[in-house]
Amino acid sequence: MINPYDGTAVGRTWLAGNAEFERAADAAVAAAGVMRTLPAYERAAILSRASSALMARKAEIARTLSGEAGKPIKDALIETERAAMTFQVAGEEARRLGGEYVPMDLAPHGVGHIAIVKRFPVGPVAAISPFNFPLNLTAHKIAPAIAAGNPIVLKPATKTPLSAITLAEIVVGAGLPAEAISVLPMDRTTGDRLVTDERFKLLTFTGSSAVGWGMKARAGRKKVILELGGNAGVIVDESADVAFAAARVAAGGFAFAGQSCISVQRVYIHERVFGDFSARLVQLVEALKVGDPLDLATDIGPMIDEGEALRIDEWVREAVDAGARILTGGKRLGGPLYAPTVLTDVPSEARVCSQEVFAPLVVIAPFASFEAALAEVNRSTYGLQAGVFTADLEHALQAFEALDVGGVLVNEVPTWRIDQMPYGGVKDSGLGREGPKYTIEEMTEPRLLVINRRQP
Repeated sequence: MINPYDGTAVGRTWLAGNAEFERAADAAVAAAGVMRTLPAYERAAILSRASSALMARKAEIARTLSGEAGKPIKDALIETERAAMTFQVAGEEARRLGGEYVPMDLAPHGVGHIAIVKRFPVGPVAAISPFNFPLNLTAHKIAPAIAAGNPIVLKPATKTPLSAITLAEIVVGAGLPAEAISVLPMDRTTGDRLVTDERFKLLTFTGSSAVGWGMKARAGRKKVILELGGNAGVIVDESADVAFAAARVAAGGFAFAGQSCISVQRVYIHERVFGDFSARLVQLVEALKVGDPLDLATDIGPMIDEGEALRIDEWVREAVDAGARILTGGKRLGGPLYAPTVLTDVPSEARVCSQEVFAPLVVIAPFASFEAALAEVNRSTYGLQAGVFTADLEHALQAFEALDVGGVLVNEVPTWRIDQMPYGGVKDSGLGREGPKYTIEEMTEPRLLVINRRQP
């Protein structure tokens, strides 16, 4: 594995082939019965011990994250803490996984019958995780699978497998039966077998929209969870605290070089505060430090590879040719580094507006009416999360009703996430929800039991 910042070797692993895939799939099938009968208190204890181990090894794991992904070390430390929390919450949810009593006497022929619903593990889980949060987004697949009582086979991103492998070692060390988890770095052809192999009963994928929906079309009868792309919109209302909104956009648009599906991408600002907001935002963005991810002062590290820096530079040039203005940035800084960029006067059809930019870039535009801003946010094939900065309660509630997204955050950027909340999108942004409680629901099936007490 190569550090994208300086090209140094971070670690070495091997690609699994068909033989390794077969062993992992067979192990998962064999482990399904073991996991199904593993008591809730044991699953919870495994998850809790894994959480503690993550925290005990936080510094080491963060350095691995920083090395393989080029993530600023201060962000890598936070991601490690978040992964520990994901495991802790999943352990708590394992203790709460229950069912319900269903009343049968709503009709005369139901009198004398009782019914309960219990949730059962769905079976072997196939998981594919992305490069941008290689520890915590992997945790969001492994921890709920364990909590639900399912074995799991996971393909980590090819560029960032080391933290996922470490995570598997941790959960086995915490007491999970070894056959219940396999982490297999694989090429795309081998990894694609996770999608089509009928031994797996659920597929969970985080990545690009085109790839995710293509997987769903080929997944057969599997349950599918898709956490896909976005081009997150933010509205800054006339009543908003402009200084606060600008500071949050500067944080939400540029963390991890914008390589997040909920990174702030499009910002619509009321025309009366547009000048003030844009001046503040540019000042904040120009103060961000770009450089070595292992330097605690670094705010923005490299993109995952030089090709991505070349791509975004091409998109910026396209927007400028169409009439956009660069307020700051808009240039490569060498190799995979790209200057944090703010654009305005961007045509809505330009790729920096219409597609997922996945780069340290924010587009800003003025609006005259709140309804027009809502329409602009909705003018997207994506619908993951949106942010609204306002002091007007009616506008906050209007946004909640009108925005076609998975989550609306008021006086916060859409980049904000806490790991127990239901997280996911609509339209091209995905299917299903993550967050341990909600993923566990996806990874289990309800089963009904009816007992007739009125026997002859």
